[in-house]
Amino acid sequence: MNTFARDLPTRYGVVAMTLHWLIAAAIITNIIVVLAAPEDHSPEQTAMMSFHMALGLTVLVLSILRLVWRWLNPVPPPPQDLAPWMRIAGTAMHHLLYFLMVAIPLAGWLMVSASHFTPSWFGLFAWPAFPGFGGLDNAAGHQWHETFESIHITLGWAMIVLVPAHIAAALYHHFLRQNNVLLRMLPGIRLRRGA
Repeated sequence: MNTFARDLPTRYGVVAMTLHWLIAAAIITNIIVVLAAPEDHSPEQTAMMSFHMALGLTVLVLSILRLVWRWLNPVPPPPQDLAPWMRIAGTAMHHLLYFLMVAIPLAGWLMVSASHFTPSWFGLFAWPAFPGFGGLDNAAGHQWHETFESIHITLGWAMIVLVPAHIAAALYHHFLRQNNVLLRMLPGIRLRRGA
């Protein structure tokens, strides 16, 4: 496989970079949309929530692709001079981010599937119900909808906290520790020597 596409010991490849920045942009956009959406059942809210659902389903697909790519391509190791607790914290943050990137949109998909709502993927096609949830009766559907709505919202708030923490950690490495943690995820940027 082309080394330009694959992750290297010193930096991420173009596939990982592309997926990372697409997912990051989608997540940040979705956070802004859901926080800005009115709660008045207006046409504006309906449009914003339809966009939120379509973008969330996109995050789900891209995140699964990102996890498969990560499994097939070992990621660059953390800097050698990191304290053990920083390595553990960094690994934990990444694992939690990956969990949330899949679990939040999955809970949203289960939530709308249980309520017999068929989201549109940006007006191009109807997204199918999650297998086994399309035929639920109204009582069971309502119960599952409430359960997955609570999960979706709770995990969403966790993501709202974790995204700024992840950004702050990258900036900390770049400006204070002056290593290549951030630079190795930026395309076309030369790495710092000896960092």
